Amino acid sequence: MNTALLISADKALLDLDLIHRFLSEEAPWSRGIPLELVARAIAGSLCFGAYLAGRQVGFARVISDAATFAYLADVFVLPAQRGQGIAKRLMEAVMAHPELQGLRRFMLATSTAPQLYAQYGFRPCARPEILMEKVDAEVYQRVSASR
Repeated sequence: MNTALLISADKALLDLDLIHRFLSEEAPWSRGIPLELVARAIAGSLCFGAYLAGRQVGFARVISDAATFAYLADVFVLPAQRGQGIAKRLMEAVMAHPELQGLRRFMLATSTAPQLYAQYGFRPCARPEILMEKVDAEVYQRVSASR
């Protein structure tokens, strides 16, 4: 684990262009997302950046009411920095944040790192039959095309 790593919830440190580039080009869950939507999502969320030598290398975003519920989204570490414990440090910061304590439910969706999240108490839904979702997988393509 790199001790020179800084994890911060200060939005002023976030590199919006880097976050947008990763989410729109590399992340399968948000491919094609417009910059304006990334900026709006960040504005309405509790965000965490991971920095090495002053350069952002990771990100995590939490949508929460800071009382009963939170949803973890958009977690990533740049490919060149993976395997250095950065995702663990990001998760430690998320789980320790004062606004995210005592929540009744903390959720996420992942297809790439269930073993990481399991270390922090996340489990498959005990009753998936009670959960519902509305998904619009092409929304970013329609938003981009309408410009």
